[in-house]
Amino acid sequence: MPMNIAIDGPVGAGKSSIADQVARRLNILHLDTGAMYRAVALHVLRSGVNPLDEKAVAACCEHADVCVRYVDGAQRTLLGEEDVTALIRTGEVSAAASAVSSWPAVRRRMVCMQREIAKHADMLIDGRDIGTNVLPEAPVKIYLTATPEERARRRYRQQVEKGEETPYEQVLAELNARDARDMSRATDPLRQAEDAVRIDSTDMTPEQVVEAIVRRVEEHYGRKA
Repeated sequence: MPMNIAIDGPVGAGKSSIADQVARRLNILHLDTGAMYRAVALHVLRSGVNPLDEKAVAACCEHADVCVRYVDGAQRTLLGEEDVTALIRTGEVSAAASAVSSWPAVRRRMVCMQREIAKHADMLIDGRDIGTNVLPEAPVKIYLTATPEERARRRYRQQVEKGEETPYEQVLAELNARDARDMSRATDPLRQAEDAVRIDSTDMTPEQVVEAIVRRVEEHYGRKA
């Protein structure tokens, strides 16, 4: 059986960057499921479909040829043969991804793909419903979070580094709205799995978070990273 590790948590908790570091320490692959939803969102936008139109998005999603490849251990996200890894990190795609990821048809398709990927390799998967829905039998589950204010500060700093001048107050408001959508949606809402270890990273360095997760994996699998 492959090693499967699930990391869930709200937007801005640092899941992707932490998961990358943990995966490198453990010498396993990291599947960023958020990138897959972003790729669907990019396809929807390019198709001229309103991300808020559930029926239109469901139909459009059927033609979204999303796949994941690994180059030197790093995930590359593709639409057909086009590498869209960098293109899916814009504010427009992020907003569209928030909308399309709430639709059941999109989630069903992505979850099937994610489960299939996890069957064939040691894998750390991060997202918002990994431990509760995608890999409910994963032996190691982490719920990574931080206060909304700290998560908004992190997101704000990231945007400033990209040259985006969104006011912090707006970033916080958008983050709180995203939390509300993720936690209240009818399909696969964000919640902590009952058997997940909760890590609040508000006052922790990234290195401390990585160490905490690696220790949990070592406790279960009996391996030293």
